[in-house]
Amino acid sequence: MIKLIKSFGYAIKGMMVAVREEQNMRIHLIAIAVVTIAGIYLGLSAIEWAILALTIGSVISMEMINAAIESLVDHVTPEYHKEAGKIKDLAAGAVLVAAIVATVIAVYIFGNKIFNLIFF
Repeated sequence: MIKLIKSFGYAIKGMMVAVREEQNMRIHLIAIAVVTIAGIYLGLSAIEWAILALTIGSVISMEMINAAIESLVDHVTPEYHKEAGKIKDLAAGAVLVAAIVATVIAVYIFGNKIFNLIFF
């Protein structure tokens, strides 16, 4: 049980490092706050909240994986290497894909809610 508790502590420590050291993570957290406030205001359904939670989780997870990969690459190869740059670009691209998908989903969910507010 102690080992399990310690592993949660390490995970929380990792999340705090991401928030403290990664600018993009802080930007994502601001976006989460805006989406949450808008969702409360617009009265999202449980399914809509679940979909947003999954997309938010995927973006945050990808951002943390990207940060870990970048940190590892910088540690292993402090000087510039073409392959190291490629690895970091691929990881950043994964975050971008997750963020684009999350944005499309949010536009669909919030767009429908706003459309219904305006026209019905």
